[in-house]
Amino acid sequence: MQTPLENFIEYKADTGMQCGNYSIDIPPLKEGEQYRFHFDAVACVGCRCCEVACNEQNNNPADIKWRRVGEMEGGDFPAFTQMLNSMSCNHCIDPECLIGCPTESYIKIAETGIVVHDDDTCIGCQYCTWNCPYGVPVFHEERNIVTKCHMCHERLDVGESPACVQACPAGAIEIEVVNVKEWLERDIDEQANMPFLPDARITNSTTRYTLPENLPDDMKEMDEHILKPAHKELPLVFMTVLTQISLGGFLALFLGDFMSLFGFESTNWIMALLVMLPAAIGLPLSALHLGRPFLAMTAMKNIKTSWLSREALALGVFTGLMSAVVATYFFDISSVLRLLLEALTLAVGIYGIYAQSMIYRIRARPSWNRITTNFKFFGVAYIGIFLVAFISSVSSVHEAIIPLTTLGMLGALAQLFFSYEDIRSLDAKENEYQLQRTKRLLNENFHKVKMIRFATLILGGVVLPLFTLVFVSASLHVTASVMLFLAIIIAFVSEISDRFLFYTTVVPLGMAGGFFVGKQR
Repeated sequence: MQTPLENFIEYKADTGMQCGNYSIDIPPLKEGEQYRFHFDAVACVGCRCCEVACNEQNNNPADIKWRRVGEMEGGDFPAFTQMLNSMSCNHCIDPECLIGCPTESYIKIAETGIVVHDDDTCIGCQYCTWNCPYGVPVFHEERNIVTKCHMCHERLDVGESPACVQACPAGAIEIEVVNVKEWLERDIDEQANMPFLPDARITNSTTRYTLPENLPDDMKEMDEHILKPAHKELPLVFMTVLTQISLGGFLALFLGDFMSLFGFESTNWIMALLVMLPAAIGLPLSALHLGRPFLAMTAMKNIKTSWLSREALALGVFTGLMSAVVATYFFDISSVLRLLLEALTLAVGIYGIYAQSMIYRIRARPSWNRITTNFKFFGVAYIGIFLVAFISSVSSVHEAIIPLTTLGMLGALAQLFFSYEDIRSLDAKENEYQLQRTKRLLNENFHKVKMIRFATLILGGVVLPLFTLVFVSASLHVTASVMLFLAIIIAFVSEISDRFLFYTTVVPLGMAGGFFVGKQR
């Protein structure tokens, strides 16, 4: 007579179930095929054995989860439905993590289609944790790098089951072979989507779902009542604002140097130096955001597809070129050659800030993925214009104060409009769930910060500069300098506040009902 265990093993062998087996029987891959996960939401019982097995197999601490179980529910008793989703990496056909990674630390294995992460080259920038619409990559604080599911590919290579597949007692997780062309042309829209998951077409996810029939219309996420701010990203708050100030200041410097050709008083090396300083201070601050800051220079590796690589290279060159401009002033190089160098520097700086803004134009984070992000990043430049106006004031270059202060005021008014439009557009219908939660964070968690942002923008960007114009017209230059200095400080506080809100109020796409998703950012 068979024991219950022997009977269970025989049943699995007869039915071909993958769960509970050390070995896995899947057909060899043909050209155009890759491996994928299949998750059966009808079979899943929510035991989380898959989470535990994954962590044990990969020696991860409890708060690092490469596979997570989410929960949804809907309907009224007795017609009540609970649905679960066990999700790890979807090993997408067009993975956003791979496209955006500045160090090319993601590899899609050509033979199997499995997306793996190269831990040795990762700098811990965590850009992939933003880019992935499923929130799959997770930052490992002990190792200072990002890690993720690799489908236990080293086990598959020798015919063994992935840990999650083997551990699932209900057979809800399986490994399958998928024909990529047929999947994209025929099946992905019907079989790869699940309630509350991002559209599979964003990354062309390969995971196949089996869902219960006749799901209630009122299905909801079990964690929808949980709303918490995102990470502050303080090094990036200061780095982005400071580099954008340098761009505005350099624009003012270039305009002043150009006007000197027509008899106006020339700009000088002190102006050029002080305009460069914000970027020179800000760029190194970005390394504090990295898990492995000593590898920061490798962030320029993936110029081909990563906006982060493009930003790092462009802003590094921009700062270097600004240093060269300082030298041309100091050594009294030909003004024509200097203007040509300044024009090149300005063009590189504009591209650098554009690349910086495009880092955040990612579909996984709806409140970032709006045109107002680009406008507001460039809008900070008005502080740099005020900075050059202030330097002109204390240097007794009085004829430059009024036009520069006026130009800065116009920039501040534009920034005020962009900021208003940024909040107003949170009522858009696309990605309404995430945008409305961002709006709640602004109004409930950070209402005081939002008020400080607008009050300081009006005071530092409009009111004090207006007083400056009055005092300059009355030849009260010392008082005008004080007004400009205060305007710069208050406007800087305003933009830092706004950038703080930018990072902390973002609500990403992701998996529904993830109470215990660990350190997903």
